[in-house]
Amino acid sequence: QVQLVESGGGLVQAGGSLRLSCTASGFIFSINPMGWYRQAPGKQRELAATITRRGSTTYADFVKGRFTISRDNAKNTVYLQMNSLKPEDTAVYYCTTWDLTYYWGQGTQVTVSS
Repeated sequence: QVQLVESGGGLVQAGGSLRLSCTASGFIFSINPMGWYRQAPGKQRELAATITRRGSTTYADFVKGRFTISRDNAKNTVYLQMNSLKPEDTAVYYCTTWDLTYYWGQGTQVTVSS
């Protein structure tokens, strides 16, 4: 079955950086699109970034210029490099892939202090 395991979250000061990782199994990673969503307390889950199998990327306006999504097909891993973090980036970050349905990891907490 599809498994997505996120890591790399933590507590960081505003202006700092974190790199999230998501290791996948149970499907052919190299042909699937991948994405990162986030969910802040009391808010809906929202899309942060996506990457196609060929490496084309899209970003939500609120992360453009600060976050970079990338993938390593040899390692079945997708990354989210987060720079210039703001307190409003505080959320649980989820890795996802999709075909006829969406699959989710368990999430990793990112907390940005002011």
